[in-house]
Amino acid sequence: MMPTLPRAVTALAGLLLLATPAAAHISFETATVTAGKTVKFVLRVPHGCGSLPTTGIRLQIPKSLEHVKPAPKPGWTLTLVPAASGAEATQGHGASAAVGEIAWTGGRLEDAWYDEFTFRATVSKSATGRIFVPVVQECDGGVARWIESPAGSGSADDLNAPAPSVRVEP
Repeated sequence: MMPTLPRAVTALAGLLLLATPAAAHISFETATVTAGKTVKFVLRVPHGCGSLPTTGIRLQIPKSLEHVKPAPKPGWTLTLVPAASGAEATQGHGASAAVGEIAWTGGRLEDAWYDEFTFRATVSKSATGRIFVPVVQECDGGVARWIESPAGSGSADDLNAPAPSVRVEP
């Protein structure tokens, strides 16, 4: 018969293994946003690529997010790539080209550490359903692509590398 302590440790280890996939993905702190409102998006990065440290985070900004303004991070280089369409932002301070990508590079986030990358954006008034924001996580000698979104009425829970997303409320 197995002693009580080893059995408890085995049970705890099993629970931790079951919980790992949910905690393994890059995600947004806030699950829901409101159409037409400006939102602070906090991207949570819970780990590196395998055991490798993260050295870059790149977000592809969907058209449903407008007037994007990222927060710089000490120790990281912040780069904005204009949207391919060259669309102009017509509202807000200092109208400029619409943002197609945000990149924080050149930093170092060890695999054992957790960090957040932040930007503000206005959710389009016409946005509905879920907004998926593809993320490429660059690491020393590797990369993780969190870029999958479900087809049709599918669920992000069925994906191996889901893009972080938020649900839009009217």
